[in-house]
Amino acid sequence: MKIKIAPSILSADFSNMGAAVKKIEQCGADLIHCDVMDGSFVEPITFGAQMLKNIRPLTKLPLDAHLMIEHPKTQVKFFVEAGADIITVHYKACAKISETYLEETLRLIKSYGVKCGVVVNPDVPVENIFPVFPLVDMVLIMSVYPGYGGQKFIPETLEKIKKARQFAANIGKPDMDIEVDGGVNEDNAATIKAAGANVLVAGSAVFNSSNMQKTIAELKI
Repeated sequence: MKIKIAPSILSADFSNMGAAVKKIEQCGADLIHCDVMDGSFVEPITFGAQMLKNIRPLTKLPLDAHLMIEHPKTQVKFFVEAGADIITVHYKACAKISETYLEETLRLIKSYGVKCGVVVNPDVPVENIFPVFPLVDMVLIMSVYPGYGGQKFIPETLEKIKKARQFAANIGKPDMDIEVDGGVNEDNAATIKAAGANVLVAGSAVFNSSNMQKTIAELKI
């Protein structure tokens, strides 16, 4: 299974985002991870669909839109139009609205021909999202609490990754993308991959590196 590195532009210099996106592509990134925060589901506010629209012409890499927002269904259209290649939404945000809201949102995303994914926070059992595994292209397991970069990886996440990979295999999707976001670095990447993750989001580890190309390469090993 191919290991993919998705640098989070949350850790990039917002005043020079275009150059940052071009550089991580040149340095071997596989996706551009876009952390969208609304100041409600999580405390900070980052950026919206306009940022994706602005960087879309600057890279051929897939744009991985991670929506840490309330009522994500209302925003799907805007991120599709901005050029997102995959849109992931939080189980917790959807479950607050209704029992069917998560599936409705995922089906809406797919109706546009865009890949969809579901996200679980550290305090949400991964089993809660098993019912939508047949529908999604990616599962994103948060290894920190969303909202702020630079947090330390939560070790208990490893067991959730293993459960997700095993369940995906059990339903005939052994190669489904399992993404991990939060505190990923060169010290723990091998353990995370051994647990079953194949898409690693790395913000601080990449953008604070003196040699981005080397860091991305080492995260893939």
